[in-house]
Amino acid sequence: MDQFFDPGSVAVLGASNDPAKWGFWLAAGALKGAARREVFLINSRAASIQGEPTYAGLGDLPTTPELLVISIPGPAVAAVVDEALEAGVRAFLIISARVPHAADLAARITAAGGRLIGPSSLGLVDSGTDLLLAWGHFTPGSLAVVTQSGQLGTEIATLSARSGLGISRFASIGGQSDVRASEILETLVDDPDTSQVVLYLESFTGGPALVSAMQRLRAAGKPTMILTTGMSSAGQRLAKSHTGALTSAIDTVDAACRAAGALRLSTPSEVVELAGFFATSWLPRGRRIAIVSDSGGQGAIAADMADRHGLDVEVLEEATRARVEHHLPEAGHIDNPIDLDGAGESDLGVYARVVRELLADDAIDAVVLSGYFGCYGEDVPGLTEAELAEVDELGRLVAEARKPLVVHSMSADSRAVAALWEHSIPSYPSIDASMRVLSRSGFYAAHSGRITTSPDETGPITPWGTGYAAARETIMAAGVPVPRAVTVTRSEDLAEVLDSSDLTPPFVLKAGWPAHKTEVGGIALSLPDRGALEAAHADMVARLGEGEYIVEEMDRRDHVVEILVGGRRDENFGPIVMVGAGGTETELYGDTWLELAPVSQAEALEMLARLKCFSLLTGWRGRPAADVEALADVVVAVSRLIAAGNDIDEIEINPVRVSPAGAIAVDALVITGDRVGDAEGDGAEGDRTGDGAATGGTGDTDDTAKAVSSDNDDTPGDGIAGDTEDDEE
Repeated sequence: MDQFFDPGSVAVLGASNDPAKWGFWLAAGALKGAARREVFLINSRAASIQGEPTYAGLGDLPTTPELLVISIPGPAVAAVVDEALEAGVRAFLIISARVPHAADLAARITAAGGRLIGPSSLGLVDSGTDLLLAWGHFTPGSLAVVTQSGQLGTEIATLSARSGLGISRFASIGGQSDVRASEILETLVDDPDTSQVVLYLESFTGGPALVSAMQRLRAAGKPTMILTTGMSSAGQRLAKSHTGALTSAIDTVDAACRAAGALRLSTPSEVVELAGFFATSWLPRGRRIAIVSDSGGQGAIAADMADRHGLDVEVLEEATRARVEHHLPEAGHIDNPIDLDGAGESDLGVYARVVRELLADDAIDAVVLSGYFGCYGEDVPGLTEAELAEVDELGRLVAEARKPLVVHSMSADSRAVAALWEHSIPSYPSIDASMRVLSRSGFYAAHSGRITTSPDETGPITPWGTGYAAARETIMAAGVPVPRAVTVTRSEDLAEVLDSSDLTPPFVLKAGWPAHKTEVGGIALSLPDRGALEAAHADMVARLGEGEYIVEEMDRRDHVVEILVGGRRDENFGPIVMVGAGGTETELYGDTWLELAPVSQAEALEMLARLKCFSLLTGWRGRPAADVEALADVVVAVSRLIAAGNDIDEIEINPVRVSPAGAIAVDALVITGDRVGDAEGDGAEGDRTGDGAATGGTGDTDDTAKAVSSDNDDTPGDGIAGDTEDDEE
């Protein structure tokens, strides 16, 4: 990538004297690096550009440029590229938009051993190598920007300059027709000028390479922040399982961020506010904070914002409370938040004295100071030096404690606020921003990423057939417990099959091919004896036709919770595993969590703990706790199955019935290849096992009275509802 970010020579094709044109800015920027590299300006109709001589065409250059920047009408680009390739150019930055057949153009470049950034790039900047090939002005700094939207990247660069951060490197990659974001990210791992990275993408093609690059950045101590938008839900509409329908593109990006140790944010302003924190402050060790305010109202709102962002505002320990109270003998509220109650007006030194006691408490991970501090000198010039002296003392305390102190000040740009930043104390004009950066930095500190490429020790498992019976065999081979069962393919064989088995009632009868058996009447529960089973089988065959039917022993354990465990291959990031509230109401509850696969036992347990229905597993309303470890074993098995080298595209077990005695899978769906089988059934005669792609079916429960918690006490109101949320991380 050096040919893009530190080329020995640059040629700008389409250079211009008109400040309203791209060619002007590219030429002006290129000339700023003329002391480091040769610069050639190409324009067939101008003798000089910005006071420098020009060349009429590529063939007139005295030497072949290492990097060719193209800013001409799109339809003319292809011919220029072919000429440049013949002349020996191997690095192309194409600013031009609406370039016909861009993919073919990229293929010609790479076939010749060249590389391309663009088309529709908004340029490249590297402050460390005096490279400026973009529109506008870029302030040198420590934040690298890699973006598919050049203008959004420029906005981030502008906000970064205003905040004092500046830009180390800027790369607008356009449609990624050749050079991809992951390749740019890899160059930043060892870049001495870059301390943190922001990435804006609209497509995540090559997701594993992105995750790998972000993991390397994390290991290098360089936080990566991601912005994205326009994440289509079309894939959800095409999904054949609950797992596919319930896993959105943005959920998968979030899982990738967690695996990479990166953060997804929502707006450029959020990126810059957090980047300022990363560049300045210590990371919090946890989520326990203390709030100090010189206004009771502002303190109360600060506590509300802390709760909203998942921070803990706990009551002070008695010893800490006593020390704080010593400094505030007349204050009325010494719990947490702490109200200075006007003490600052009479003695500015009280701010540092109180903060010192809080930073010294091992039970407090960070302190937030909210209110008027930062405004004293601005409103009363005679107090300026005293306030600045207090900032000096706060800075000393923070350096000694190595803990974050965040200030929410009613002033945005006073001398005191500027001094706070200089003393490694971030200051924000809103309490929401203050709590948001603490929450996100805490999440970042606690999630350093994980390796997701561990091979499956058991090796790949290839599904041996189609239908629910085959799905049972597939998950059994992966180590997932299932009920004892027999398969019946012809009505006249039912009695003989039962005679040769030792199944005990009550029975469950299932049609082997529907994806959602309940919806088509393809399941019969609680059949007390063989007579009831034979009657149910005859009825089902009359309605759905002959085919593969499975007779299972019914799971009648008490205190059962039903959980969905599934996996699928994401088109960008590869294998993912999901857990959620199970049963026939899975999509109604929408209570899910997913990670990149495979996962470990500990990671599976953490996934389950993220579910809103997790309380049902740990003993809801006095019930015994379910065997969560056994459930985690199922999650691990499914994650390895979807991550192994096999033909499985989607797999779902819904539900896994979990009780204090263990976990057992009572329905399963396996989808292989690119085909979709007859997953629903239409009642016609003939083979009901599909066309070789969709096998099994999910969403059916062994107790229709309870879809989530089968406790056999018929107590209403024990279900769950709502969407999972983890702030915005």
